[in-house]
Amino acid sequence: QVQLVESGGGLVQAGGSLRLSCAASGRYSGIWWMGWFRQAPGKDRDLVSGIRFSGGATSYADSVKGRFTISRDNAKNTVYLEMNSLKTEDTGVYYCAGRRADYGPYDYWGQGTQVTVSS
Repeated sequence: QVQLVESGGGLVQAGGSLRLSCAASGRYSGIWWMGWFRQAPGKDRDLVSGIRFSGGATSYADSVKGRFTISRDNAKNTVYLEMNSLKTEDTGVYYCAGRRADYGPYDYWGQGTQVTVSS
């Protein structure tokens, strides 16, 4: 069993920054790729960014390119999402998720952390 726990959400003004963390515990050695998703009120859960644990390949949604940076600390089994120049449309619940391959459905999900960007 794998547990993913997010932290770092909060309330910030537009233009500000936040850093989210996702710590993995349990049988996490099988996780190959980690992603951050965002779900705004009344909308679908969308992929924001992803990173491969081995080698560090990354991907970003167009809406966050140049503003968000994903990184990982393998020693701490933690993935981070550094969010800069935040916009009101970045508001939502952010979830981290893990899967055992580069592609396919995500197998593990965290409980989510709220990010609210005020104007």
